[in-house]
Amino acid sequence: MFRGSYPAKVDEKSRLKLPADFKLLVDARPVAHFYITSEDGRSAQIWPMPEWMEREKILAKHDMDEAVEIYIEATSYYGQQVQIDGQGRLLLPQILRSAANLKDDVVVLGKTKYLEVVNREDFEARLKARPFTGEHRQRVAQIFQAENDKADGQKAQS
Repeated sequence: MFRGSYPAKVDEKSRLKLPADFKLLVDARPVAHFYITSEDGRSAQIWPMPEWMEREKILAKHDMDEAVEIYIEATSYYGQQVQIDGQGRLLLPQILRSAANLKDDVVVLGKTKYLEVVNREDFEARLKARPFTGEHRQRVAQIFQAENDKADGQKAQS
């Protein structure tokens, strides 16, 4: 499970060295192949191949859905399968690097099943422009409450 954020740099050869804590999680699986993609070109999503393949299985069941078709087009356009090198580096796809301005200083965010890579300055601006509000807090609380209620209901049935 990927969580937290770490500053990182994209080197002159367009490689991202995974932050040490994320690399430990990758090594524990162990995973050598990743699918690097984006839904919108604003950031790079780094999916361990087993996680991405599970996602593809779900999408394949809904291939006639227009939203799924658009999602697949975007993630295919920006996407590329890569292998991690011996030093824990991943080559970021050129189209995605350009679109998301992934050079020099970036932030690597844990998003539970995948990692997200964003330009540091762009991300800090996005955080300021889109703050976590009381309304968001209430919605997250509702989600947790619904999950707790669901778990309680399952316990009662046992």
